[in-house]
This record gives sequence, C-alpha cells and structure tokens, in this order.
Amino acid sequence: MAVQRYSTDRGDLTRTAILALLGTVGPLSRTEIARQLDLSPATVTQLTRELMGHGMLEELELEPSRGGRPAQKLGLIGSAGRALGVKVTTDHLVIVDVRLDGEVLGAWERPVDTTSPRALDDLVDAVADAVSRTAADPPLLGIGVGVPGSVEDQAIGTVNAPTLGWQATPVGDRLRRRLDLPVLVENDVNALAAAERLYGRGRTHRDFLVLTIGRGVGAAIVTDGRVYRGARGGAGEFGHVPMLAAGPVCGCGNQGCLESLVGAAGLVGAARTRMELPEDAGVADVGRAAAGGDAAAQAVFAEAGAVLGRAAAGLINVVDPEVVVVLGEGTADWAYWQVGFDPAIRAHLYPGRRDISVEVESWDDTSWAQGAAALVLATPFDAAGAAGEQGRLVRARLIGSTP
Repeated sequence: MAVQRYSTDRGDLTRTAILALLGTVGPLSRTEIARQLDLSPATVTQLTRELMGHGMLEELELEPSRGGRPAQKLGLIGSAGRALGVKVTTDHLVIVDVRLDGEVLGAWERPVDTTSPRALDDLVDAVADAVSRTAADPPLLGIGVGVPGSVEDQAIGTVNAPTLGWQATPVGDRLRRRLDLPVLVENDVNALAAAERLYGRGRTHRDFLVLTIGRGVGAAIVTDGRVYRGARGGAGEFGHVPMLAAGPVCGCGNQGCLESLVGAAGLVGAARTRMELPEDAGVADVGRAAAGGDAAAQAVFAEAGAVLGRAAAGLINVVDPEVVVVLGEGTADWAYWQVGFDPAIRAHLYPGRRDISVEVESWDDTSWAQGAAALVLATPFDAAGAAGEQGRLVRARLIGSTP
C-alpha cells in the first residue's frame, strides 16, 4: 500500500482522534463521530474513508433508525496499533503489550534493583527484550514508562524519584537511543489518569480526580480532559501533603506527610503498636488479619481511611472534580478503609460537594503498566502538547506516514 502523507499535524490529530474515540467508546456512526469531536459531517466522511483505506476502520452493523435511513456504524480494527507500557518499582518491572482498543496482548515481570549502578541498563535491556518478543502486527507505536516520581517533560523523560534512588536519570533518552522508538515517561499516577481518560471514567467525565493508595499515596488531577502536570511535572504529590508537624519521617525526608501515615510503611507501623506481627510483615499480613476478624487490624485501616478521607476532602474542595476514582494495591482492603473514609470525607467536604461520587476500581499487578501504555495510546488527546515531539512521532506511526 502506498504511504499517504498528510499536509498538517492538525490533520494527523483529527485522524488519530477518530481512531481513539472509537477505541474508547466503541462503534459509532459518522454522525455521532462528528458530534462528539465537533467536526463537520463532510470532514468525518472524508477522513473515515481514508482510515478505512489504510485498514484502520471497518463498517459494522447498521444502526436502527427512527424513521430515516439507517446509519452505518464504524469500528476500530485492533491491528491499528499497540504500545508497550512499563511500570518501574524499587524491585521489579512490569511490562505489558496493549492494543489501541485496550486489549492486553502480553505481560512480563522482571526483577530490578533501582539502587544498582546498572539499574538503567537493566531497564533498557528488559524493554528491548520485550520488544523483541512481540509480534510485528499490530505495529508498535511507542513505549510508555510510569515511575513513582516527577518527570518535568514526559517527551524528554528525565526522572527524579527518591523512592527509586534516581536523580536526573535520563530514562527516555536511553530507551530512545537503544530502541529507535517514541518513548514517553511520566509519573505513574498521571499515567493511570491517562488510562482513565482513554478507557475509564474519562469517557464520560472531563474533570475527575484519581487517588492511589498502596506503598505510597498519589493523586492525578484531570481538568477539561487534560492531566494537570504543574510547572515542573510534579503536580499530584498528594502523599506529601503535611498532616502532622511532628509525625513519622516520610520517605521524602519530611515529617508527618500523609504518606507516612497511610502508606504501606505507615500502616504496618501503626499495626505493630496494636498487634503481634512477624518481623518481615507487610500490609498484606495486616489485611489478612482484618479479613479474619482481628479488631485491631480493622481499626488500623479505619483510622487510616479517616485520615485519607479528610485529606481527600481538602483536595476535592480545591479542584472541584465531577468524580473521584480510587485505585492502587491498597484497594484490596478497601472494605476496611471505607469504614473511616466515607464519614470523614463527607464531613469535611464543602456542603455543595458532599454528594460527589467516589468510585473504587478493581486492581491487579498489570494496571500500573497499562497506565504507562496509555501515555502512548492517549496522544490523540494531547491538546496541551505534553507529549511534544514524541507524541508527533507516535501519531505519524499510527497513521502510517513517514515522520
């Protein structure tokens, strides 16, 4: 098939926006596409004809009519593209291969020691190996990497992550030089918000808040469909909101941060003051005790939930989202968090916001990495230009043109 070159990047954005829309909400008629993307019917007809010619869209069943001519629905062909998502933790990597429509094609887990001098080399080797293991079809659009730290520019991908022991670590540059592929690097919670925008609550809400609980505590703020990153890419460090002037020492070096109270280490520390735990116990042990009816373990989660609820209410009062989505490993024990969380958040919300919906989503080990893949797959929504030149390269690969 001859390669078609499009005249403007705006045209590329419109084509990929059509693909992403169909990938997130499912088959739509041309009329519905025009309405949702605010395009003229003639433009949609022209662009969808081109995308069908490139093997990216297909015509599906006719949509029932209310008296007029039945509308033909268009659907995304999954082979339009895919991305690799990489979640970096202190001791292992999770890598997933995800199609544009969100289907996970494969997943891998690799051990890594992020404090080792070879950590970056090991990361690059693991991703290169994953690339070599994947099929050539659908075409690989790029690599997304989620890290528990700040990234000033996701298209450059220089990482500052104290929990990983990384300072000004050139993750994006090293991966691009080795793989010759577009690479986007982002804070892991912001990456989850990109996935929510593409496949979750962002389909129906343009202003929402993502809260994560687990080893740490994080937040991502989505406003008008865009993830708010702040001046240096560090927005959303919710876990480091100061709660107690003389509280426990946090991993960031400060005292009394929210994370030091309700993160994994804080929960285990609180549990040790109330119950017998093995020396190497973790949150899972406290969760099992709570599930077994241990009142002390249940009280630890309930008190942490109350602290989280008060802090979340303050954030909601400031940013005024439509909905709050709670994610992360900690949601496995949400039934015990919720006992303290629900009354605390309602009591501290501004009166007009007390009916806000808080939705807790299911979680597994690949969810973080799927969020990282969404950094690449969400570039059609990158109206703010956060993906920069890397986003342009992703779009060029998606529409089949040569950059």
